[in-house]
Amino acid sequence: MKILLIEDDGETAEGVTHALRANGHEVDTSANGREGAARARAGDYAALIVDRMLPGLDGLSLVKGLRADGIRTPILFLTTMSGIDDRVEGLEGGADDYLTKPFAAPELLARVNAITRRADGEKAVLKAAELEMNLIRRTVSRAGHAVDLQAQEFKLLEYLMRNAGKVVTRAMLLEHVWELHFDPRTNIVETHMSRLRAKLDCGLGGEVIRTIRGTGYSLRAH
Repeated sequence: MKILLIEDDGETAEGVTHALRANGHEVDTSANGREGAARARAGDYAALIVDRMLPGLDGLSLVKGLRADGIRTPILFLTTMSGIDDRVEGLEGGADDYLTKPFAAPELLARVNAITRRADGEKAVLKAAELEMNLIRRTVSRAGHAVDLQAQEFKLLEYLMRNAGKVVTRAMLLEHVWELHFDPRTNIVETHMSRLRAKLDCGLGGEVIRTIRGTGYSLRAH
């Protein structure tokens, strides 16, 4: 796979590049946010690895700009910014995954493989109830009507659709959608679930996501 690494720390860039190339990947690098954004727009990359703190254009603004332009290349943030708010902000901004420094090369490779797996032949379209989700084009429709979702809403719906007909708990959503392995004691799940439901149900039919009182949520399979 061809991967673009946007990282201004020379030592980190060298280590990541070596690990990726040792595993058969082709790697382009950029040490500047604006240059990296331009290359991401111009190149045909399977994935982007982006530092949060970059000269020229910070990583979060870079990712938001790419997503606003309709570029759906899988993106992994690689950063020292390890706080819960930082992670949530990064995922909300359009990244597919978030890895904090220091990190182990095997985990980096595993995460890159995970975010690119869809493009390597995993089922491209998910269907449940009247919903259809194209994982490559990053589009969602209900009964043929397009539904415009933000990055984290898309990720939340994807997890629900992969588990259609099953009950998923709040803890499961925090772990698999937000990469949080503990409860931050915020209403982040409830807020996003409310927004997602509003978009899916607005003039398009009855509710497709049910609240299972005291347990979690379930998306209709049929």
